[in-house]
Amino acid sequence: MSTAHTPTDSADDRRPDAEDAAERTAAHTAEHSAAHTAAPGSLPVPGPTPEAEAQRRQELRRKKTLATSFLVVATVIYLFCRWLEATGRDGGWTGYLRAASEAGMVGALADWFAVTALFRKPMGLPIPHTAIIKEKKDQVGYALSEFVGENFLNATLIARKLEEAHIPERAADWVLDQGGAQRTGREVGKLIDLVVNGIDPAEAEQILHTLLLDKAAEPAWGPPLGRALEQLIAEGRVEPGVEAVVIWLDEKAATSGDTVARLLDERTPSWAPKFVRDLVGDKVHREIVAFTHEVRSDPDHEARHAIRRFLHQLSQDLQHDATMITRVEGLKSDILGSAPVQGLPASLWENVRSTLTEMARDPESLLRRKIVDWVTEFATRVRTEPELRADLEGRIVRGASYLAENYAGEVTSIIGETVERWDADEASSRIELMVGKDLQYIRINGTVVGALAGLLIYTLSELVLGLF
Repeated sequence: MSTAHTPTDSADDRRPDAEDAAERTAAHTAEHSAAHTAAPGSLPVPGPTPEAEAQRRQELRRKKTLATSFLVVATVIYLFCRWLEATGRDGGWTGYLRAASEAGMVGALADWFAVTALFRKPMGLPIPHTAIIKEKKDQVGYALSEFVGENFLNATLIARKLEEAHIPERAADWVLDQGGAQRTGREVGKLIDLVVNGIDPAEAEQILHTLLLDKAAEPAWGPPLGRALEQLIAEGRVEPGVEAVVIWLDEKAATSGDTVARLLDERTPSWAPKFVRDLVGDKVHREIVAFTHEVRSDPDHEARHAIRRFLHQLSQDLQHDATMITRVEGLKSDILGSAPVQGLPASLWENVRSTLTEMARDPESLLRRKIVDWVTEFATRVRTEPELRADLEGRIVRGASYLAENYAGEVTSIIGETVERWDADEASSRIELMVGKDLQYIRINGTVVGALAGLLIYTLSELVLGLF
């Protein structure tokens, strides 16, 4: 049977080893590149490296030579026996040997034809039902798809295998006894690092801008703020704020003597005596301190009521006064349009990214330690709680069964679709390269079995004819 060769086999054999390896590597790279860019219907078959392919071709040639040698031996023996018979030198054993060798030749030729017909037309003759893989590769691909779907992606079979596997229990043993918790933490950290740093900063900034600034700019601020303030007043939750304002004013007044004196000095006529200005400033400061202290000491002071009335009126103006609402909207535009606020999404994402990256890469970070602790805790529960273990097994089985029942056809169809896109000649050559050397044993067995069958038939015929 002829052996398929690549166009560069003979040239490669004459090159030095280094040049040969470099060219084979380049050819292999080009082949895999073409596999992704070739048009449908001529897609090259993904295959092994050039070195592995050369080794397989050499092994295939060796097996073919071995199988052919059996045919040659049978032919030589048959011709030798015929020569003995033609020259009258045959003995009683010649017929037996001739029958065995003749049947061996027939078996060898028949199996050679069968093996060759799988991949090509024997001797190039247009014999029907030959070159089966080349001519029927699409049907073979879809038949293989159906076979895999029916026998490997069967929902019942998958469910039974998963039930026998006890996946939750084995996973818990791996986590608790084989360092699985630490490895899980490490791999999750790598995943977080990959995901966070794989996000385009501009896209992340745009998303945060939409979620934060654009959402904040949509509604009018005045009415919601007014309703919130009115609710706080009704619940009495503004009193701590009123108290804080009163205390701040009292403490500020106690330390503002110099400020009061300076302000009065600036506004008093220059011709007034200095001691008069000092007396007035001291008097004013004492009055301010006394007033703020009185307000601080009296929970029912009129100044406190004035603050409360102001807050109540503010809550109403924020909700119903158009001028106030417009003023708040202008304030909102100024705040949201300011450079610090506009730069908030970028700085926020950079802080989140850098923090998560650092924590994901540091084995001692809080994030990594929490992942390890959670995985360990959950694995311990799986090991010690039969109900949880049974629930997890049921979920795994149901999930896998659902996928097999609804998507097995989608998965197995890849086989048929991929085979359909393969180039017929290349596919046939590659398949022969993978299984051809094993098929040569069919030729060897055909020769041996044919010889034994021929010997048996001839022996039986001699015994039967010898009875008459």
